[in-house]
Amino acid sequence: MIDAVRESGVERLWEHQARVAEHALSGESVIIATGTASGKSLSYLIPTLSALLAGTDPVAGAGEAGEGEDEESAGNGAASEAAGTAAGKDGARDVGSRPPKQRARSSAGGPQRHRRGGTALYLAPTKALAADQCRAVTELAAPLGTAIRPAVYDGDTPFEEREWVRLFSNYVLTNPDMLHRGILPAHARWASFLRSLRYVVIDECHTYRGVFGSHVAQVIRRLRRICARYGSEPVFLLASATSARPGESAARLTGVPVTEVTEDASPRGELVFALWEPPLTEFEGERGAPVRRTATAEAAELLTDLAVRSVRTVAFVRSRRGAELISLIAKDRLGAVDRRLPDRIAAYRGGYLPEERRALEQRLHSGDLLGLSATNALELGVDVSGLDAVLITGYPGTRASVWQQAGRAGRSGEGALAVLVARDDPLDTYLVHHPESLFRAPVESTVLDPDNPYVLAPHLCAAAAEIPLTEADAELFGPGCPDLLRQLEGRKLLRRRGGSWFWTRKERAADLADIRGSGGTPVQIVEDGTGRLLGTVDAASAHTNVHEGAVHLHQGRTYVVKHLDLEDSVALVEEASPPWTTMARDTTSVSVLETEAEVPWGEARLCYGTVEVTNQVVSYLRRRLVTGEVMGETKLDLPPRTLRTRAVWWTVTEDQLDAARIGPEILPGALHAAEHAAIGLLPLFATCDRWDIGGVSIPLHPDTLLPTVFVYDGQPGGAGFAERAFHTAREWLTATRDAIAACECEAGCPSCIQSPKCGNGNDPLHKRGAVRLLAELLKPPPSGT
Repeated sequence: MIDAVRESGVERLWEHQARVAEHALSGESVIIATGTASGKSLSYLIPTLSALLAGTDPVAGAGEAGEGEDEESAGNGAASEAAGTAAGKDGARDVGSRPPKQRARSSAGGPQRHRRGGTALYLAPTKALAADQCRAVTELAAPLGTAIRPAVYDGDTPFEEREWVRLFSNYVLTNPDMLHRGILPAHARWASFLRSLRYVVIDECHTYRGVFGSHVAQVIRRLRRICARYGSEPVFLLASATSARPGESAARLTGVPVTEVTEDASPRGELVFALWEPPLTEFEGERGAPVRRTATAEAAELLTDLAVRSVRTVAFVRSRRGAELISLIAKDRLGAVDRRLPDRIAAYRGGYLPEERRALEQRLHSGDLLGLSATNALELGVDVSGLDAVLITGYPGTRASVWQQAGRAGRSGEGALAVLVARDDPLDTYLVHHPESLFRAPVESTVLDPDNPYVLAPHLCAAAAEIPLTEADAELFGPGCPDLLRQLEGRKLLRRRGGSWFWTRKERAADLADIRGSGGTPVQIVEDGTGRLLGTVDAASAHTNVHEGAVHLHQGRTYVVKHLDLEDSVALVEEASPPWTTMARDTTSVSVLETEAEVPWGEARLCYGTVEVTNQVVSYLRRRLVTGEVMGETKLDLPPRTLRTRAVWWTVTEDQLDAARIGPEILPGALHAAEHAAIGLLPLFATCDRWDIGGVSIPLHPDTLLPTVFVYDGQPGGAGFAERAFHTAREWLTATRDAIAACECEAGCPSCIQSPKCGNGNDPLHKRGAVRLLAELLKPPPSGT
């Protein structure tokens, strides 16, 4: 292993890399949360590949060595030397120096005979990252011959290859979805692999937040339970972008104590970070307001200028359409400069066919691509070494994402450029003019709640289908497990026999837990006339992205959607070149289905219950490609999409509005601002992410006949967040009022009332009105809460 590392060009490890390897070789789960391009991959690959080379657990005592082996021949020597301990003056360590004496660790099942030696499992949030890591492992392990057999096992893996992976690979790279639906339900077929499992690597673990992160946490607990059944107890090695309290977040994700390594000893090249506001144009928008050049067009021009100067650049953009549009504009501009340059620009996004993604990743990895416009799929650790610049098209929603994307540039240790191109909305505008909000504020914590009963319940069913559950499993699944087992038994989802609970239904239990909330069958995008499949779009966004008349961009070519067949989940498109792009417009409404709890707050009312959130795409705008000028609006006749969920809501009376000095002209903005701030503060009281919850504020709601603010769970059936908000309403809304009032801004900013996910572009908002409204609401002490 030492020779392989040295052949890769690494003579000495950085201090943080050596510390991670030491913890791993000592049998301790560990998370490394250091900067981009700080060598996180090598820190977990050294102990992992050493274990696979050794053929036995590198931290096992003599009792765990294979039959006929003593402790020394079990292979501890090479693994130990790979980590190193002696720190150099520059923060580096010799690859060959020895760590402290390792501590023995016994697996749950006692001595085992492993036919293929140790194994390791790598989990990535995206297929692209797993494929990229497989290339990296293959290159690093090349000098070792066939001792290391990495293989990707995901939805793109051909069925004829899957059996080989299951039987012979000792380093399997997959994602939580495949682990949940493919590996754990079929654990008997994976018994040899799971019995020998030594390490589980969880890469980019900061992405596992909110409801998605809570689901992944339960998938990992199911993995630990099955491993214990086969006598293994894997060590968890986690890698994360810089985040607040990474050790705590990692412990919640895995359910085991996790040591954190956060001090980055690697050298950093200079990063020049620019905040860029596109200029105003001569065009006028609604109500005669000046129109600012779109961030998409501005990023495309910057990408063009950088490509002409041979500056390797990735332009990140939040939407798939934006990624295609930037590529299209840049190709057009570059064609006028040099006919060879357009071929060196491409788009990268979800929905491409597997072979298209792999080809793009290879071109990026080889340096063939000079510029790439991409969604956040490339934010997650894909090796794009050699980049000189990064363009961030619009604030991505969190400071952690800003720094993660900016860190893609300068990965070889050279200087780099990062540019945040502001969109024309109050949040981005505020950041451009108040850079301290970006550069001096700490990054966010990774928030998740594995004990959420709405998440835990379907995973208990999946676990029972894998191995019958017993009361002893409560220690693994948490204190809510016993009550939920009785509820699931009452709902006839589980059946109790003696001291065990069984899954007895015909359908797959794993299908009860939709860990990403994809919400239906993906829509296939098919070229009319040829029948060629261009890609897919998830069901939740089909109405917005592939409605009839929508401009669909794919690999630099422009198509127009002729027909959207929702019943068969197919969108037929034809190639065209319209001088515009399209943007769907929708409406959202909330209906109260059942009020389960209601308490008076003076004249106001605080309620909790079941609601139906209705969203309908009603039209689309045609906008010029570069200026964003609206050329016209076309009505659409699409069915509404509904979400039945739980919500908390509060109302105010006319007398309260008069007391708060809120007239009809500022009421919508005051309600809207209070709604945004309340959503932003709820994660302090309910273990959620603001992307897990939604809100609607209405000056006169038809069900309450009063001004009303709703905050609802974004998951079908609810996720427990609104219920928690109801029970902590006074503390929650008091904190909301205080946060708005304490903010030093004049009219509202991202720190108080602006939201990165607002569908109305943060308009209207009225900061002072929100403070007065909440102060009036909180005047009388609530009764019954």
